[in-house]
Amino acid sequence: MDALITTETGHTASVLPVSTATPPPSYLHFFLEYQDNSVIVEHYNHTGKLKNRCDGLKPESIAFLVVCLLIVLENAVVLIAIWRNKKFHLPMYYLLGNLTLSDLLAGITYMANIIMSGPYSLKLTPLLWFIREGGVFITLAASVISLLAIAIERHVTMVTMRPYHGAKKGRMWALIGASWALSGFLGVLPILGWNCMHRLEQCSTVLPLYSKSYILFCVSVFCAVLLAIVVLYVRVFRIVRNNTQRQRQAFTGSVRKGLARKSQKYIALLKTVTIVLGVFIACWMPLFILLLLDFFCPTGNCKILYKADYFLGVAIVNSLLNPIIYTLTSKDMRRAILRLLCRPCLMTRDGQVKKLGMPFLECSFSKTEVASQKLDAGLDTTISSGNVVTSPSPIKALYPKVFKS
Repeated sequence: MDALITTETGHTASVLPVSTATPPPSYLHFFLEYQDNSVIVEHYNHTGKLKNRCDGLKPESIAFLVVCLLIVLENAVVLIAIWRNKKFHLPMYYLLGNLTLSDLLAGITYMANIIMSGPYSLKLTPLLWFIREGGVFITLAASVISLLAIAIERHVTMVTMRPYHGAKKGRMWALIGASWALSGFLGVLPILGWNCMHRLEQCSTVLPLYSKSYILFCVSVFCAVLLAIVVLYVRVFRIVRNNTQRQRQAFTGSVRKGLARKSQKYIALLKTVTIVLGVFIACWMPLFILLLLDFFCPTGNCKILYKADYFLGVAIVNSLLNPIIYTLTSKDMRRAILRLLCRPCLMTRDGQVKKLGMPFLECSFSKTEVASQKLDAGLDTTISSGNVVTSPSPIKALYPKVFKS
């Protein structure tokens, strides 16, 4: 209501009340908050991370730095091998190269994250803090989504039975672009406003400036990605198994023996898919469970949340194992990498690997095995590892009419 005041002449006049409501924050105020170092101290103190702060790098941090260095070197070698060999300039290898690139960047960003952590965290502004954490998040998300992109491509290849025609390169680039676009979108959401600055009751303990709702959203997305990968690989294996069983019933004699050999390859397919999914789940599931616990657990009540670095380190190991699973299991890729590292030391003049007492490396790379990589010429891509092997195409044998047309 309006206030009434009495003037010197005895008359009364009404005065409008002065509004005490806080004006909405301007963009300038929003920007200044991102430059305020005291915000970091406030949030770390609320979550209890200041009590567990250690000056300098901890022993486990040094170990993680070594792992990251191995990740960078390993993935760099694979990328160089793909770039230098024209036989790898195929659509599927584009996806493998994208996975390798994302893993390499994950190693670099996590190294930077470790170096800028500890006592340096309190010297960061919120903007730098979001960039530090967002860089790791984007690259790890790109690595995970790249696995989904590879699974999608394999499934589409098996369903359509026309794997690598030139027109399909657009599909590859679309998958690569979509993986980075989705990863970037998820990574920049906190800096765009989905954070808990000055809303301490909503803050994550593991990542003190991230909102718990954002953490739950990201875990849900990653779990959906994992489920999609499992479903796609199960469908791929079922397609291959059903096709083989139909061909066994239709043919006899030497043809059946050939199909028996192909069935052995599909058993290897199942083993490799099991390894792929097993490694992915083993590396990422502990972190997913920890982040879910972070969402449901009140601040300061779950001491295990202060050990999040170990869980993130285990997830990073997935970037170390991805090149081994997806590329080094290919004979042609192993051959290219051995040539790149030390051809005189590891290979003979006729292109065979020297006897080193290591079955993983001892495989023949004679000239007869280095044929064209095109499926139209009767070669197939091994759907178990995503790499091209020079063997008669089981797809062409199972579907001759498709390829004759």
